[in-house]
Amino acid sequence: MSSTCSTVSRELDEPVAGTAATARTWLLLEQPGPWGAKALTASHLDPALGRALEAAARGTGVRVALIRRAGRHADCRVPASRRVYAAHTVPGNVWLHAATVTDPAKLLDLDFPALGRGEPGTFGTALGGGPHENDPLALVCTNGKRDRCCALLGRPLAAELAASGVKGVWEVTHLGGHRFSPTVLVLPYGYAYGRAQAHAVKEVLHGAQEGRIIVEGCRGGSAWERPGQAAELAVRRTVGEYAAEALSVVRTDGAAPRWEVTVAHADGRRWLVEVGQGASLPPRPESCGSVLGSPARMDVVDIREATMTALAG
Repeated sequence: MSSTCSTVSRELDEPVAGTAATARTWLLLEQPGPWGAKALTASHLDPALGRALEAAARGTGVRVALIRRAGRHADCRVPASRRVYAAHTVPGNVWLHAATVTDPAKLLDLDFPALGRGEPGTFGTALGGGPHENDPLALVCTNGKRDRCCALLGRPLAAELAASGVKGVWEVTHLGGHRFSPTVLVLPYGYAYGRAQAHAVKEVLHGAQEGRIIVEGCRGGSAWERPGQAAELAVRRTVGEYAAEALSVVRTDGAAPRWEVTVAHADGRRWLVEVGQGASLPPRPESCGSVLGSPARMDVVDIREATMTALAG
């Protein structure tokens, strides 16, 4: 049997920092049953609705994904009700709202640009939703139609977490980075994790419950683009700051293959982080069945705390 993309990535010790999917706001719709590679239009959800949701979210900072409970998925029924979640992940305005709908088409009544800006108003008015007061959510990518690693590694992880009584566990359609399977996104803060194991996910969820970020195995916060993800995690490690909303990426200058990222602390401190784009060598598959390539990697070259003089310049 040939090696999977996740096996090769793990054997090569490919770094995971700076590889998370980017989304300021996540919109999650429960959809039982099987999923195709492009699940919004290849599932038991009306494909016309899936296309309309994709169009509504485009360019707004909102990422739409389908979720389902862990377990068997030979579900041909139309569910009487579905859970819907919306989460905004930008520090200083992090929130997670939940609703239950009987008609998923009502999601088209949402103001997608407002959700992307972090304004949850229409989630309440259109769906009758409100703040999610329970445990954080752990979204485990299990869509084997996109990559077999997500099914081979993600589904057992989701099942193990659910069976052990962890609340808030859902399977999700796509988080990117198949070769880092199993991949998990934790809401409300929006940090993604790669090569996740059940004990580590439980630690991450416990941290999120207390407003802390675990940096081990972290791919980055989805609120930022990839250079910002790598820079923010590097500052956390350097200064030992793990409070979830303490750091923000406030500026990114430059373009590939070199950026200068400004990371700000809620207390006023700032760091200038130099991030370079490197190529992962030797070549490896980015997903199972793909040709060998050299995926881009984010390398933190330098971190320095900024003085007021430097910032003024």
